[in-house]
Amino acid sequence: MEQDNRNLVYSQNQAPVLSIGQWIITLLIMVIPIVNIIMLIVWAVGSTENPNRKNWAIAQLIFMAIGVVIWILLFSTFMGMMSGMMGSIGY
Repeated sequence: MEQDNRNLVYSQNQAPVLSIGQWIITLLIMVIPIVNIIMLIVWAVGSTENPNRKNWAIAQLIFMAIGVVIWILLFSTFMGMMSGMMGSIGY
């Protein structure tokens, strides 16, 4: 009887599972440029959003931010190398 009560309390605290159809729609939205970033922000900050999708959106935004930082670092390094090479051509 005690175990049944634990299972009941545990199942009441769980978030509803996203169906396969909901995940397919979510992933199709992620293919559309600009809309994907807007929807990630909406899902990440929405209070009524499914916690599973909300956490996924936050993780996606973190990975996007990391990617942008890495891209900026690589671009800056490449431009610095190109600038150094262009400066030494005239001598």
